[in-house]
Amino acid sequence: MNFGLDRLLSDDALRAQLKGRRVALLAHPASVTKDLTHAIDALAACPEITLSAAFGPQHGMKGDLQDNMMESPDYRDPVHGFPVFSLYGEVRRPKDAWMETFDVILIDLQDLGCRIYTYVTTLLYVLEAAAKHGKAVWVLDRPNPAGRPVEGMTLKPGFESFVGAGPMPMRHGMTMGELGLWFVDRFKLDVDYRVVEMEGWRPDEGPGYGWPLLERAWVNPSPNAPNLSMARTYAGTVMLEGATLSEGRGTTRPLELFGAPDIDARAVIFEMQALAPEWLTGCVLRECWFQPTFHKHVGQLCSGVQIHVEGPHYDHAAFRPWRVQALGFKAIRRLYPDYDLWRDFPYEYAFGRLPIDTINGGPGLREWVDDGGAAPGDLDAPALSDEQSWIEIRRPHLLY
Repeated sequence: MNFGLDRLLSDDALRAQLKGRRVALLAHPASVTKDLTHAIDALAACPEITLSAAFGPQHGMKGDLQDNMMESPDYRDPVHGFPVFSLYGEVRRPKDAWMETFDVILIDLQDLGCRIYTYVTTLLYVLEAAAKHGKAVWVLDRPNPAGRPVEGMTLKPGFESFVGAGPMPMRHGMTMGELGLWFVDRFKLDVDYRVVEMEGWRPDEGPGYGWPLLERAWVNPSPNAPNLSMARTYAGTVMLEGATLSEGRGTTRPLELFGAPDIDARAVIFEMQALAPEWLTGCVLRECWFQPTFHKHVGQLCSGVQIHVEGPHYDHAAFRPWRVQALGFKAIRRLYPDYDLWRDFPYEYAFGRLPIDTINGGPGLREWVDDGGAAPGDLDAPALSDEQSWIEIRRPHLLY
């Protein structure tokens, strides 16, 4: 199959439309061709394309910064000489002066299919700036490795943030190009926007169900996104960033597991299975032990739960990561009623509310976890309603 970048590089007619225009590139380490050449180098080698600037999102163009809220500096590309501006440094939105360095910006970002992955919000901010300055935006489309399933409650008004660009559920089931179409429609943006579509993407086919296994190498789009399993679980395990439990940062399986020194993972799994076994279909939970080398519980032996989403037991249509992780929280709350579960700090620069609420785009999940009388159906019902609504909302913007 061909990603958007591959199509642009192989299509003379497409590249001809960029001739004589100053071109910027928004990219990260996973912005590579089939043969793993980075987009910067591949585009710079095209005589029709004049690269005048580049932009890096969270974790930087180089993808070297591990944690959230670690800012990247601006710099000058050491090979090609043009400026590289950071959209996760002193600003999150492009500066007006930066917008004057190009005529069209190519966006080539590998997403994970989850609302809070900040590349989604960066796409919106660039679209808004392009509308303001009369610039063209081309998204060089890439697969959503989590595929088409939709899950989670819709972000509520007033909970917008850098991890919540608009009223969508946690797992949106769209590509970046498709999300751009929805942003343009939703926010009524007057912008010259186009998607350079993929060829041959088949999100309903196994074994990848979104990611072309055996056809394309996986390159980390961010430091703790090391494989397809992480991409599949992320729409649930990302909520651990708002909890005191470790999400596996500082281990070799980040965001595929959760745990802490002061829980009994075996008991947590039993409690999850007793509470809502139907939420656990499509995956296997396994008790494990780990000792983070950095981040939460560094150097401490943690009792953990690993969520396995590969092999013969994985069911793509049935697996619901947001519900699995919600159930993990609920089980811990039931086993340890006074457990200090929720972190309190300005997560992704959102002040005045708990990180778990910023992540979920509202307080609903946290309130359900903390309500001793709340049953699984009390979370399932509003989530199902939101999911069904989103499936209809996104339908006109699907390209594949």
